[in-house]
Amino acid sequence: MKKWILLLFIFSFSIGLAQNEVLFDSATKAYNEGSYLEAIDNYHEILKSGQHSAEVYFNLGNSYYKANKIGPSIYYYEKALLLDPNDAEILSNLAYAQNMTIDAIEPLPQTSISRMVSSVKNILTFDQWAYTAVVFMFLFVLLYLAFYFFQFADKKRMAFIASMICLFATAISILFGVIQYRDFTQTQPAIIFASETAVKEEPNNRSNTIFDLHEGSKVFVEEELNDWNKIRLADGKNGWIPATDLRVLKDF
Repeated sequence: MKKWILLLFIFSFSIGLAQNEVLFDSATKAYNEGSYLEAIDNYHEILKSGQHSAEVYFNLGNSYYKANKIGPSIYYYEKALLLDPNDAEILSNLAYAQNMTIDAIEPLPQTSISRMVSSVKNILTFDQWAYTAVVFMFLFVLLYLAFYFFQFADKKRMAFIASMICLFATAISILFGVIQYRDFTQTQPAIIFASETAVKEEPNNRSNTIFDLHEGSKVFVEEELNDWNKIRLADGKNGWIPATDLRVLKDF
């Protein structure tokens, strides 16, 4: 019985992959022919099947950008970037889309150390840092065993130094993985989808408007209360907006 269930699962999975491949090809064909809305529909069908990839999100971003829908294009570029943070093409197209937005939000200045740590930790995702740590730990064990069994002093010295380098690399990988994971879990980025939204002092329509935000701006959700979200900008400004005016990025 278990064998038949496994075969049925494999068969269903294979059919799903084949259907997604057909949808992807259809979406690509529609995009190349200028039928951007049709391409968007096909890419969304792929997402509904549970296949989330940087490639699908990136192509969705391109399709929305060509359809002059800047907010959704930025949203899907940002989602692609979460899965592949160092892809030059995603970064480039995201920058083009961000140039189309109205709001100019200057991030708070960082110290040189903060910039360095940020640039290094973003080289890999937190799971990739974990895999890197495992590889370096495996190399450390192999090299330390070599140090133990080698007979000649020069080989023992080289094996010991190399093992210590791998141990240090393991610790660094774990450190950046933890920092990356902490940043991923403690921040809730979102993109404004409303053409214009008033940022309020309090979570109600009667309170004063502090400033306005427009479609495509990136914010960070800090708190949720009923139908309102407290948001923070990269420049430190914060306030409340209706939850329906934005879409969070980490909703995979």
